Amino acid sequence: MAFAYGPDAPLFHHFSWRIAEGNAWVVIGPSGCGKSTLLYLLAGLRHPSGGLVEVDGVSVTAPRPTTGLVLQDYGLLPWATARENVALGQRIRGVAPARRREIVDQWVERLGLSHVAHHYPGQLSGGQRQRVAIARTLALQPTLLLMDEPFSSLDAMTREELQDLVVELGRGNNTTTVMVTHSIEEAAFLGKRILVLGHPPILSGYEMENPQAREAGYRQRPEFHDVCARLRRLIYEGSNGVAPKAV
Repeated sequence: MAFAYGPDAPLFHHFSWRIAEGNAWVVIGPSGCGKSTLLYLLAGLRHPSGGLVEVDGVSVTAPRPTTGLVLQDYGLLPWATARENVALGQRIRGVAPARRREIVDQWVERLGLSHVAHHYPGQLSGGQRQRVAIARTLALQPTLLLMDEPFSSLDAMTREELQDLVVELGRGNNTTTVMVTHSIEEAAFLGKRILVLGHPPILSGYEMENPQAREAGYRQRPEFHDVCARLRRLIYEGSNGVAPKAV
């Protein structure tokens, strides 16, 4: 797959990456390396200049109904309540009102939003707004969940709280997850598999296995800090134009 914003701005060149169903991936790398662009290619919001992006063996030429996207800036309608924002995708799909209420009730409760369901986004904290955005996306039951730095604007405690929430919501389902982040610690905690991108044009990334990710207490283990140190070195090398390699 290839992608460029112009003849002088190639990002990916003969790039290949395979994601198995049900995997939890995190993509990380230096600023400007194409992390978010890769996510938008998977979402069908951008299109490769060469090669294909495929999901379930089908070429992605437009956004898929079973792909969910959670953005950094929440993407909430400011004139709609939290509950109405959660219901937005269901309304667009024409889900019957009774069934829509049932689905929205389920996700409002599961995301801990019942007490603010009738508040507007301007009345919510950053963490609450992101919970609304996550609930709206998961209510659509995506098979592929894409998250573009969803917690980057939040304080450290709220960020960890929502990271734990993502882990909890991921238990017991086979949703494939790809998250983009700038945070080394977030990548180490959430990524069962981590793709480290280097300086464009990118031919390949370094794929790191991280089997203990998402386990309770992992942040306090020596293995977590070892993964963080490896990622920090890989990203430093990528920032200086060195292709990421095993360390």
